[in-house]
Amino acid sequence: MIVHTSPMADVDIPDVAVTAYVLRHADTYPDRPALIDGATGQVTTFAELQSLVHRFAGGLAARGFGKGDTLGLMAPNIPGYAIVFHGVAVAGGTVTTINPTYGAEEVRFQLQDAGASMLVTTAMFAQTALAAIEGTGINEVLTLDGATGTANAFDLLADPIEQVPVDADDDVVVLPYSSGTTGLPKGVMLTHRNLVANLAQTEPCMEFDDEGEVVLSFLPFFHIYGMQVLMNASLACGATVVTMARFDLEQALTLVQDLHVTRFYAVPPIVLALAKHPLVDQYDLSSVKQIFSGAAPLGADLAAEAAARVGCEVVQGYGMTELSPVSHCTFVGDFRPGTSGTTVANTECRLVDPDTGADMGVGDEGELWVRGPQVMKGYLNNPEATRNTIDEDGWLHTGDIAVIDEFHHVSIVDRLKELIKYKGFQVPPAELEALLIAHPKIADVAVIGVPDQEAGELPKAFVVRQPGAELSAAEVQAHVAAHVASYKAIRIVEFVDEIPKSASGKILRRLLREPQ
Repeated sequence: MIVHTSPMADVDIPDVAVTAYVLRHADTYPDRPALIDGATGQVTTFAELQSLVHRFAGGLAARGFGKGDTLGLMAPNIPGYAIVFHGVAVAGGTVTTINPTYGAEEVRFQLQDAGASMLVTTAMFAQTALAAIEGTGINEVLTLDGATGTANAFDLLADPIEQVPVDADDDVVVLPYSSGTTGLPKGVMLTHRNLVANLAQTEPCMEFDDEGEVVLSFLPFFHIYGMQVLMNASLACGATVVTMARFDLEQALTLVQDLHVTRFYAVPPIVLALAKHPLVDQYDLSSVKQIFSGAAPLGADLAAEAAARVGCEVVQGYGMTELSPVSHCTFVGDFRPGTSGTTVANTECRLVDPDTGADMGVGDEGELWVRGPQVMKGYLNNPEATRNTIDEDGWLHTGDIAVIDEFHHVSIVDRLKELIKYKGFQVPPAELEALLIAHPKIADVAVIGVPDQEAGELPKAFVVRQPGAELSAAEVQAHVAAHVASYKAIRIVEFVDEIPKSASGKILRRLLREPQ
């Protein structure tokens, strides 16, 4: 067995509930803004946030909500999200975070699967929520803005309570659902220890200034990236979190300029906008110390282009919901182009040949396996899926093909199940996408394999042209052919208006495969 360990020293993981860790600086910086609503400018200080969280927990307890109970939270990024999330945690319950763009049937499935007894949302999604609770055990919808026909969630505020005792190793505090690109979405059981461990593991990577950093947070809090890295980790480091209910480039750039944002967390499509959109040149982005990309592979050329334009390093990390979510990140001053950084503290990795099961060494490709305290407890109500993901020795099989270099940096080659098989050769879509997105006439791209009787699968590119650009299929194919081995050549090109993506920025390849 070849085990790749972290180059970082192990960190202490406190045996505490997640809210105690996230709000650990509230008494030190009581008057520092913890949350700023990007739309209204409303400020919630750390002292106010701590009070509201414990008062909301008191209100939940007064209604009989506590250990063993689950609350559905379906809202955009607004300050109230953190209040409800941590109020539930303090009350000893579980939050299941729901994508607010879901339809009623999708919401109903998650509520029923999670066993939720309460649902909190906002006016914008109230009608969907009201339709979704039909046939469930939930009899009312609460909204953070007191929408007509719903109860106001903040009417629950009551006398504050202290943290309800929890078993940090066993009690599930949050239940996000996997993206469900194949089959039904699965509830990912993350305990207090899972979240606290990952916050402690990633803190050395973040290197936040004690004087206060400002984090722009438009990546959705319902997704593990937004929830843990943008909301929880930022607050745990004493940073100010600026919330955006949805991403708008002009608003984001304005907030960066006006509020002197220092950390800009993104996904590759937004890094693409920072690199290429003409609007960027109209704003002062000099306060930004670092742009951090995650959720999907980011090409080295695109990262370099964005870095040169904004004037700061553009780095990336790697993780997944089942890892709470970070297993690899780029430490300040240790950036290597095209990689997702090094293994975080207290974490082991293996690279395993998916065909032979043999362990792979430095420089060789294999499926990335991860073991550490951030590995989920398992999938809710799905022991078979849990066994298929976490083996008897505690290794989580990520399904991602990776390489670890001699500097301990990991590069994600592609998803195991997304590799295109062309005449027996494995063709990684992410490599071709990174190559194509560097073309000046291409605004966005996705590559999939399409069935072919002779070759098995043919690489097909879906291409979005830059506005006003003239670009032919032959030009696209020639651009790729000039840079890769012949078996990786693009065989089919289709021009489209946009590439379908999830809220977290991942390409929804299944939609591209479906007949139009």
